[in-house]
Amino acid sequence: MNKNDLISAVAETSGLSKSDASNAVEGVFDAITKSLSGGDEVRLIGFGTFSVAKRKASTGRNPRTGEPMTIKASNQPKFKAGKGLKDAVN
Repeated sequence: MNKNDLISAVAETSGLSKSDASNAVEGVFDAITKSLSGGDEVRLIGFGTFSVAKRKASTGRNPRTGEPMTIKASNQPKFKAGKGLKDAVN
């Protein structure tokens, strides 16, 4: 399922127009992104938790030349599925 499929599914199940469903889906994505970029986590009971993991700086190798290179520290978005989602999938 891609984003357009998700918008169509939301429109069909909620009775909204595709335009309104698109705005709703975009609004959810924007709210999650804004919360994560602010350092907060987003908990959706029964679905899962979105959080930010801090990744330390490390040393890697350039695949072409084999030279060592530094990989800088970064923040990575993370998702942990909740019990309701796990049960629905299994």
